[in-house]
Amino acid sequence: MARRGRVELRRIEDRTSRQVRFSKRRAGLFKKAFELAVLCDAEVALLVFSPAGKLYEYASSRCMLSPRRRFQSVFPLASRSSIADGCSARARQMLETISRRLSTLHEPA
Repeated sequence: MARRGRVELRRIEDRTSRQVRFSKRRAGLFKKAFELAVLCDAEVALLVFSPAGKLYEYASSRCMLSPRRRFQSVFPLASRSSIADGCSARARQMLETISRRLSTLHEPA
């Protein structure tokens, strides 16, 4: 049986192909999150932002707060910067991006 080998991870240049790949990968990620919740009886929350900035979220139980609200309750705005102090530069940047995107979602239109 032939193995695929390692695939070089790099940005997909073709916009349509990139969108199709994003949709398929997102679906696979949500499926894995569901499987983890069922098999391990874990509470799983997942936030995914599309390249266009659209939010997709998954929560493993109906009674669980939306992942967005849960993130905000666990990491209030004041403590996000102190949490980021102990993180790597990349993790700090990702935390700041998530915080900005979540705050823009709650701004009145």
